[in-house]
Amino acid sequence: MAFDGAYLPILRPRRGELTALAHLSTEEAARVIPVVELEPDSGLLAMLRELRPGTGTIAVDFGQLPEIDAPEHLAGRLADLGLGLIPVLRPDESGPRLAAHGRAARMHRRRAVLRLRPHADAGNPAAADAVTERLLRASTLDPDDVHLLIDLAETACSAHASEVEDRARRVLRWARATPWRSISVASGAMPPNLDDLPTDRPVAVGRLDARLWARLGEPGVGYADYGVTSPVRRHGVQHHRQLPTLRYTTESDWWIYRWARRGGRSDDRCHDLCRTLVTSPQWPAAGARFSWGDAEIARRARTARGAGSSASWIAWSTSHHIAHVLRALPGR
Repeated sequence: MAFDGAYLPILRPRRGELTALAHLSTEEAARVIPVVELEPDSGLLAMLRELRPGTGTIAVDFGQLPEIDAPEHLAGRLADLGLGLIPVLRPDESGPRLAAHGRAARMHRRRAVLRLRPHADAGNPAAADAVTERLLRASTLDPDDVHLLIDLAETACSAHASEVEDRARRVLRWARATPWRSISVASGAMPPNLDDLPTDRPVAVGRLDARLWARLGEPGVGYADYGVTSPVRRHGVQHHRQLPTLRYTTESDWWIYRWARRGGRSDDRCHDLCRTLVTSPQWPAAGARFSWGDAEIARRARTARGAGSSASWIAWSTSHHIAHVLRALPGR
């Protein structure tokens, strides 16, 4: 299958994900368009000042913010940081918000992402035509300015994956009639909660999203996903102290390492976890050279000092995941 376009990981606006983006290699950064889902009071700008993404440009989804939040304002602030903004168009946004997205796009590279959720936004080709016509007209953008992101959301189980695959094929047949800048398909299969998984041994969770994309076998269709997180966003969940946890990507599975080691210090737990991972079959032949995240894991395997935090564990996992996806995509 030919690969056309960039990898679009849909990421949370958190320190872990942004740390991984800040440590992309030049080669990796050239092939990634991160899609960051803004959340109220996320402090994105402050983190970006400290953790500048290697991509130099980020796509920003304002869907969870009230209409008063102006994309042009963020575009200007990002420009002050030397970063470009690609606004994300959503069908449920108002005309004024879409017009603001168009203005923000023209402040930078005149590019946007249209995030279409077929299950929620358009149930048939006629509805999809009406939706996209409204979005393009309101934003005054042309299709060749826009990356179409077909977001299939959660792929929860193998039986559900077949249903999602059929929906994806129907939407792709419709999408090919329009000259989009690129077309990508996204879905996610990571469980929203890992707390019930066993501890102190690696547990495989199937990457049903990656398997679905591979089965599609559609020429020119790019890959997108939710990184190492779930498309089911758990808002309002009380934060609790997490066990050292890595979500380690392989070809068809994530290997979840959750380390309890009763009575052990956090540093000891992380050290033992990382030492177990680097001696496992999942550890790549390139070892610490595979990604920045793998180098950090290898360093913790050598010493018990500096266990990191939940943000660190997400950063290392996301870094490895992006590197693995880019190596697996055709056209590397």
